[in-house]
Amino acid sequence: MKNQTFLILITIVSALGGLLFGYDTGVINGSQYYFSQYFDLDAGMKGWVVGSALIGCFVGAIVSGPLSKGIGRKYSLIISAVLFSLSAWGSGLPAFLPESVSLLVVFRIIGGLGIGIASMNAPTYIAEIAPAKIRGTLVTYYQLAIVVGFFVVFLATYFIGNSATEAENIQSGWRMMFWSELIPSLSFLVLLFFVPKSPRWLAMKGLRADALKVLTRIHGAEIAENEIIEIEKSLQKDKNKLKLSIFAKGVFAIIAIGTVLSMLQQFTGINAVLYYGADIFEKALGFGKEDVLLQQVLLAGINLVFTFVAMATVDRFGRKPLLYIGAVGMLAGFILLGTTLMTNSVGILSLVGVLLFIASFAMSMGPVVWVILSEMFPNNIRSAAMSIAVAAQWAANYLVTQSFPMVAESKLNEGDFWNGSLPYFIFSIFILGIIFFTYKYIPETKGKTLEELEDMWDIPEEAKKVVS
Repeated sequence: MKNQTFLILITIVSALGGLLFGYDTGVINGSQYYFSQYFDLDAGMKGWVVGSALIGCFVGAIVSGPLSKGIGRKYSLIISAVLFSLSAWGSGLPAFLPESVSLLVVFRIIGGLGIGIASMNAPTYIAEIAPAKIRGTLVTYYQLAIVVGFFVVFLATYFIGNSATEAENIQSGWRMMFWSELIPSLSFLVLLFFVPKSPRWLAMKGLRADALKVLTRIHGAEIAENEIIEIEKSLQKDKNKLKLSIFAKGVFAIIAIGTVLSMLQQFTGINAVLYYGADIFEKALGFGKEDVLLQQVLLAGINLVFTFVAMATVDRFGRKPLLYIGAVGMLAGFILLGTTLMTNSVGILSLVGVLLFIASFAMSMGPVVWVILSEMFPNNIRSAAMSIAVAAQWAANYLVTQSFPMVAESKLNEGDFWNGSLPYFIFSIFILGIIFFTYKYIPETKGKTLEELEDMWDIPEEAKKVVS
């Protein structure tokens, strides 16, 4: 019981990287209305400030692989926590700093670097400390933390915004919204010093005694002995193999599958709904400004509740069944929303469509993609492959974030035929693609150890080469 408690605690601490991911993403939603007026931003500049963090996310994801392999998962997460804290402090532009949009963008990019590093290292770390039978559940703690971050930041921005006049919020309220992130980011930084290093990383570095010590504290002595033997067998197998090139035919296929799945998570349209939720509720669904923040709290609440559904079922039903169920629900939600927009019958059914989409994403593509990515790659390419897949996800996120307002405000979408529904039918096509892709290419990883999963892939000998 003591070992189990320790395992849960260190999982929660590492998952705080996800909470900051959600918090940082959500804080820009709540603050952008006010800082846009403070700096008198046009639509293009507002999009640049909102989307700039994604550039940092992309770069952070690219460097996270080599960083993780070199200094380990723990110290990579510590670096991300420092970047989160610096970004939260600087984005509020303290009085002694220049009042500059460019400087605000710099601090947003710094925060994005932290997100990119954490989004690869946190689920990888959790997967490497978790026993196979509950690994899926523990990795979903990361996605749970993301949606908790969304929920908490929507509450924080709501209360900060409602405690002041609009003029006060334009002058200083948006700064307080950014600075509120210092509470979770500094907590994350301090707590990380109390978590152990990844036992697999320690074993990879030849520190067997340290790895065994960590495994014993997490799993108990008997299980720890079995775990260290399995890890050493895997490492020895890797050592006996010629080094894999990530561009070799057999290996490239594995990375391509993970990368496409990672990108499809964004092509569902989830971040269009989360980033531009206020615009959707106000313009597409006809809610007044006074209702928008409350509607977003409802959206975040649904996201949170159905993430718990995924946590309760991912190790019971498996990964693929949840992807199928979620895809059908997301498709139904967007078709309902799109149909009510096309037929000019916007109302409660439109809201139900949005919430059905969010609920279905939260129990499927949200957490399950992170679970599969943390499991599916062979041990000796995991850091590099995970880094590529996560970087591609951030690139897809940026593409959706930049293109959604362009499509939503286009003459074609605002014409009599589409009547504002076009983006949701485009997203529906990608959701159909998820069903096919899952059936054709995604393996079921439930209940297998990371070492067993490595043997699942048929990597031909000609896909290996010596790298000096």
